[in-house]
Amino acid sequence: MKISFNTWVYSSFPSWLPSYPLEEVIKRLSRMGYDGIEIGCASPHAWPDHLTPERRKAVLQCLRNHKLAVSSMLPAPGGGPGNNPSAPTKEERRFTIQHYKDIARLAHEWECPTVLYIAGWAIFGTSQIDAWNYSLEGLTEIARYAQELGVTIAVEPTPTDSNLVETADDALLMAEQSGESNVKVMFDTFHALYRNEVPSDYVYRMKDKLHHVHIADSDRLPPGQGTGNFEAVLKALKDIDYSGYLTMEVGFHTRKADPDWYAETSILYLKDTLKKLD
Repeated sequence: MKISFNTWVYSSFPSWLPSYPLEEVIKRLSRMGYDGIEIGCASPHAWPDHLTPERRKAVLQCLRNHKLAVSSMLPAPGGGPGNNPSAPTKEERRFTIQHYKDIARLAHEWECPTVLYIAGWAIFGTSQIDAWNYSLEGLTEIARYAQELGVTIAVEPTPTDSNLVETADDALLMAEQSGESNVKVMFDTFHALYRNEVPSDYVYRMKDKLHHVHIADSDRLPPGQGTGNFEAVLKALKDIDYSGYLTMEVGFHTRKADPDWYAETSILYLKDTLKKLD
């Protein structure tokens, strides 16, 4: 298993946080010993429309210079433009689909194998089934585009942030209904804890469809700092021979966050716990 870190806590999404240029984040995570970086696709790091061809090449060179892989790319699940694939208006859905395609193209350029899919949310006046079908239609189109680029789309249950794909079974069903071979699933331990579920159960439920994992303790703390049982999660991942990334998605919930503390505390805990399980 490889260890990666999500950039939200080093950026200004979803609330104001101490913000750092992407190259600076790459340098810091590489120095701490991370294998990969999960790039949040929002300002100031990777909103596709803000990245010129020259800038894209410069970031890729920085990644190579610091021997840091892009584990995954995560579209911002909200914000001004919306980015809701379940929206009742065709215009918003089309914008969101194109945004995902732009991110898949950027992932390909940065040698990243995975784009995460946030299925969206049903708003008042839209039935759950209509919202689901809108999202499924968008996912299928995005996946077909990503397939040509060698990019996998991973559906994430996000009950804390949305109301459509909330459980392991929801994610598995949407992936299956897409009918696309490059659509897999992932989960975030934080969301499982939010539902008062056992995160290690998600591992066994998703098994061979499990493509990516977000690690965060309760309150978006580093693992080992809250209520989560991460030894059980890591043992379950070893049981199913998971060989993907463990990606820290921590700290971005509060303006008080010191991003380096979150990153250093997380990797030290994970390395120590993995060593115990060997």
